[in-house]
Amino acid sequence: MALTREEREQFLAEPHVAALAVDAGDGRAPLTVPIWYQYAPGGDVWIMTGLDSRKNRLIGAAGRFSLLVDRVEPTIRYVSVEGPVVGTTPATVELLREISARYLPADKVEGYVDFAWKDHGEQVVVRMRPERWVSSDLGSV
Repeated sequence: MALTREEREQFLAEPHVAALAVDAGDGRAPLTVPIWYQYAPGGDVWIMTGLDSRKNRLIGAAGRFSLLVDRVEPTIRYVSVEGPVVGTTPATVELLREISARYLPADKVEGYVDFAWKDHGEQVVVRMRPERWVSSDLGSV
C-alpha cells in the first residue's frame, strides 16, 4: 500500500542509510552507492561527498539523482525520491557534525568528525529537491 505524503516524508526523515543512484553515462548502468543523507519533512534532501569523487562528477553532469531507503521490520517499507540538484556548496565541519550525529552514537561523533574532516579531502554538500516519490508499506511477512 502506498504511503501518504506525511508517512513517506517522516520515513525519509528517519536515519536510514540510502542507496544513491545517478546516471553513469552511455553504456553504463547507474552508479548506485550507499550514502548518509539529511532530510526534514517538506525540505530538500542533502548529501555530503568528496569534491573530486566520481559520484559528485556524475551528479553534476546529470543535474539530478535519486535516493532509496528501506527497512524490513516491523514491516517492509520503502521510499524512493528523485529530483533535481538545487545547490552545491562547500561542506562545513558543522554540517559534517550534523550528519554524523544522525548516524553515530553521541560518544563517537567528535572522533569521527575530527578524522573525516582531516582525512576525507575536500567535501561538498549537494542539495536535491524531491520531485518524484515512490513509496510502499508491504506489511509484515
